[in-house]
Amino acid sequence: MNTSPPDAAPTLAPQFDSHAQQSFAATFGMWVFLASELLFFGPLLFGYVYLRLRFPEASAQASRHTDFLLGTLNTAVLLSSSFTMALAAAAAKSAANADQRRRAARLLLATAALGLAFLAIKGWEYRAEFAEHLFPGAGFHPADGGTQALIQGMELFFLLYFALTGLHALHLTAGILACLAVAWRLRSPPPAGASPEAVELAGLYWHFVDVAWIFLYPLLYLVGRAGGPHG
Repeated sequence: MNTSPPDAAPTLAPQFDSHAQQSFAATFGMWVFLASELLFFGPLLFGYVYLRLRFPEASAQASRHTDFLLGTLNTAVLLSSSFTMALAAAAAKSAANADQRRRAARLLLATAALGLAFLAIKGWEYRAEFAEHLFPGAGFHPADGGTQALIQGMELFFLLYFALTGLHALHLTAGILACLAVAWRLRSPPPAGASPEAVELAGLYWHFVDVAWIFLYPLLYLVGRAGGPHG
């Protein structure tokens, strides 16, 4: 029989009048932060729009060099991680209950593990792309290259590909560290340990990273995929 005390509220910071106000401020602040993150992806996405309009044939041909199977697998991995994160947030609502805290911590660790699996798969994909000479620069040399204009368009595609996926990987790494930190803090009940709001905020960030990938996946992997057999 569990004799844990009722849910304890986190410590109220002096600048707030109530816990509800503090919780709203934290959630609103996270949304503002996530909106600012669009400034990182926005210019790259505008560059992608330019590429699609200026070099449509090169974009389609370059996209067929991406690994569709690994990209799809990584999409499934991230969707699964969103599910475990949602379960962690639900379990953390009873943060004063030791069993629920342990369950939330395990789910956060599972989410982090799925994030690491994504990075490992992406690293394997990068390795293959380097071997195929698809990294932009002096060594860029796709096997099915054509005219100089076509090769330049393909190189621009892979410049944006590595920039977008690399930026996404950095954000995912931050999300993994956040999951591990919150899971560690769940060892103790609030106010000393992590509160339900802390898990919710980590979840908001994680879902943002997942949604970003949901946009990147079709842009990078599906463009022109039906137009040729490669990949």
